[in-house]
Amino acid sequence: METAELHRRIDAVWRLEAPKLIGALVRVVRDIDLAEELAQDALVSALERWPDSGIPDNPGAWLMTTARNRGIDLLRHRQLAERKHAMLGGDPDFEPHVMPDFDALDDDIGDDRLRLIFTACHPVLPHEARIALTLRLLGGLTTAEIARAFLQPEPTVAQRIVRAKRTLAEKRVPYDMPRGEERGERLASVLGVIYLIFNEGYAATAGEDWMRPALCEEALRLGRMLAALEQDEPEVLGLLALMELQASRTHARVDASGRPVLLDRQDRTRWDRLAIARGQALLARAIRHPDGAGPHTLQAAIAACHAGAPTAAATDWPRIAALYALLLQVAPSPVIELNRAVAVSRAEGPAAGLVLVEAIADAPALSRYAPLPAVRGDLLEQLGRRDEARSEFRRAAELTTNAGEREVMLARAAALDIPAG
Repeated sequence: METAELHRRIDAVWRLEAPKLIGALVRVVRDIDLAEELAQDALVSALERWPDSGIPDNPGAWLMTTARNRGIDLLRHRQLAERKHAMLGGDPDFEPHVMPDFDALDDDIGDDRLRLIFTACHPVLPHEARIALTLRLLGGLTTAEIARAFLQPEPTVAQRIVRAKRTLAEKRVPYDMPRGEERGERLASVLGVIYLIFNEGYAATAGEDWMRPALCEEALRLGRMLAALEQDEPEVLGLLALMELQASRTHARVDASGRPVLLDRQDRTRWDRLAIARGQALLARAIRHPDGAGPHTLQAAIAACHAGAPTAAATDWPRIAALYALLLQVAPSPVIELNRAVAVSRAEGPAAGLVLVEAIADAPALSRYAPLPAVRGDLLEQLGRRDEARSEFRRAAELTTNAGEREVMLARAAALDIPAG
């Protein structure tokens, strides 16, 4: 196997297994930094050994065993060093740190990842710090990918993660699943994190792959667990409905060569009708609730409009535009403004949509957001402003870090080099 292909496979294994590994390690060692250090040591060992031995049949178990052995060695070394310092200092009250029970890594005591999400979403942390930390630990996202998700500078996000881990350690926040009101206080952040994990799987911010299905599956699994815990919480139901409805399109979003297929051109016979039915049933339960107009439920209602349209032309764009207007009231965001502009362009024409796009074009959060020039290019092309549209598609290609998305944008720009017939 070529070295590049092997490293690609190891990276895929790591993205899948790292959240489980870190979650289990945190439960045992009660220290996020130490858990990350042990997990990274296991990855380094894999990169050193797997090129010769091959990827094991159960890579997750291999990584867990390697992290356990590294943890035992590391902590024994620390205990010995502490003991020597105490002897040299003549401290009669010295008590060495207790060695964690690494055998407990194999215990089946529940879901470590869900527990760690709730821990990282503790109220002692600012809202954005909770989400950034959890995406780093459990979403398998790099700091750069998180920064793109937040539309913020990478150094800002990096410092936010460092401060969050320090705060959890200083406040001695327990790594346990909260109950009752305490769980409710963290729920909105947890839902936000799970949806960001799903989105990174649904449309990867970087890399060669248009999608990362394992992240979608992980987000769905966590969402289903939450729905079992919070059966009457409308936003939990709304989020799960949203993810089911969006995931229903998975098989139609790429062609046989792995290239992206945009929504309007997807073969809707390939959409998963069972997933759509599950999403619609969850949405119906959510909107029956008195508080059933939260952001995730509204987004699920938008997704349901797409799922219910037999063809792209039959999509109820006026309703989608109205739902985006409601969504802006409960969760204002320039990204949602941009999505509403697209819906308005479909309902009222490209000129109406372009007016809305231009109104937010200077928003700082969108300054390096690839979908902005992509949308603007699409609307300009519809209006016959081909040269401007070409420039916008090229700008979108420059901004995106996803290879599939870049290919789509460059292809649209190249198509405009051909004189209109």
